[in-house]
Amino acid sequence: VVPVFMQDMVTNFLTNLKQPVVALNSLLQGDPQAMGDSLGRFVFNSIAGAVGFFDPASDAGVPKHEEDFGQTLAVWGVGEGAYLVLPILGPTTVRDGAGRVVDHVVDAVNYGIRHGMDEENLVLVWAGAEALDFRQRNLDELDRFEETSVDFYATIRSIYRQQRRQLINNEDVDLEDPAFT
Repeated sequence: VVPVFMQDMVTNFLTNLKQPVVALNSLLQGDPQAMGDSLGRFVFNSIAGAVGFFDPASDAGVPKHEEDFGQTLAVWGVGEGAYLVLPILGPTTVRDGAGRVVDHVVDAVNYGIRHGMDEENLVLVWAGAEALDFRQRNLDELDRFEETSVDFYATIRSIYRQQRRQLINNEDVDLEDPAFT
């Protein structure tokens, strides 16, 4: 129902607000270059991109990184633990689930919500926006996997683990790659 350009604006906005957490995790993983890229993206997109609704940093060639505390724990040698599918939140592992909690606690937006704003409503709106954004970005791939896989659960588990390994190793993730099908 929502036009694609507006969906992209929501994705850009949510991604921009996560950049300080990405920068922190890049630093904790020993990658100051990625930390600088993430902080640069945050400042540039916040100013020139209308608080992040647009992504001029990509047009300017500033690399985008995807780092979270689950990846940081993996870099530090923590094993992934059991694979879980959490209601609403989707697939994760024990390590990545713990990482999500840490990322949530250190996220400035969540901190602002917890300290001074109408916490209950904003937390729900924020979580809902992230869940809808994730669904919108991945719906076609999930439908394709559901239609073509013999065991959808096993397929999603395999894809999740492969994708996380690639992110931990800072490799490009391409769900169109035959290795994921």
